[in-house]
Amino acid sequence: MQAPAILAQGGDAGKLNLSTGRDIFRAACVACHGPDGKGAADTTVGFEKPATFPDFSQCNGTTPELDVDWKATIRDGGHGRGFSPIMPSFAEALTSRQMDLVITYLRGLCRDNSWPRGELNLPRSIATEKAFPEDETVITTAVNAQGAPGISNELVYEHRLGVRNQIEASVPFGFAHDTDRWLGGVGDIGFGLKRVLFSSLRTGSILSVQGEAILPTGAKSKGLGSGVTTFEGFAAYGQLLPAQWFLQAQAGTDQPTHTDTAPRALFWRASLGKSYRQGMGLGRLWSPMVELLADRDLQTGARTNWDVLPQFQVTLSQRQHIRADIGIRIPATNTVGRPVQVVFYLLWDWFDGGLLEGWK
Repeated sequence: MQAPAILAQGGDAGKLNLSTGRDIFRAACVACHGPDGKGAADTTVGFEKPATFPDFSQCNGTTPELDVDWKATIRDGGHGRGFSPIMPSFAEALTSRQMDLVITYLRGLCRDNSWPRGELNLPRSIATEKAFPEDETVITTAVNAQGAPGISNELVYEHRLGVRNQIEASVPFGFAHDTDRWLGGVGDIGFGLKRVLFSSLRTGSILSVQGEAILPTGAKSKGLGSGVTTFEGFAAYGQLLPAQWFLQAQAGTDQPTHTDTAPRALFWRASLGKSYRQGMGLGRLWSPMVELLADRDLQTGARTNWDVLPQFQVTLSQRQHIRADIGIRIPATNTVGRPVQVVFYLLWDWFDGGLLEGWK
């Protein structure tokens, strides 16, 4: 069957047979986005370009985005994803197949295939570190659901550097109830560097390593720190699975500079989840997950702590750059002194806009 056609933009008075992504782009998109995808000249577009106006040839701006997000913007227009309403809806002009074709064409305008693709940026688990390099800020809170009252928090700032690197800073802070009073303060601050070793959209896999220095800034007497500088290293792996399932895994070690103050330790974590999208697969994203967590001190007679952490993440903003996750961390072994905790986080992917942007 012949592909549907729409009226061409940019001066061509006839109709075009839109059977390729290039044809669709030249017919429907070139008047605003220019023949090379870098944007038409300001003097010809007839409007003031918003800050979110894309340059499809810039890999740093396009590769973090998912195909599904681009398709939602094409189908519903800019307002459908919390962007400028200048971008019109093509729901009546293009079929789903044609939208896929033009997205494939636009992907080809980035000439550097070494950038990890946004599809490998899997939903963030509460404890298991992601392999994808990010531009985001996350605050996580854990509240004791049994035993002594206590609240622990961690603020994490992540900033991507170039194609495959990311720097990270983490600031833990918390509050604990000691007999008749509450004690609180900042814990041990950490600084880390992540490097992507391998990524492939074809296989749906990504592998990274990270090194981190954790400084003894917290008061050990208040239970807020270890009292010693610790170097942490780990590998993180992500894998896309069929039917919107995904797997993430992390394994690493903590190596304090003085083992008489804090023991060396190993940890390993895994997260299995599945994504559901509203709006015929283009809307709000729900991601139920379950994590299996383990850690063990490298000491004679030490036992392995095992925890289970069921949870679900949901996107809050239309742009899907603000997300929340809530779960319950349940100790499965060595339960004495390790309470059940309610854990939740709020995530801001600031690469996609300000905290108050993209809600409507």
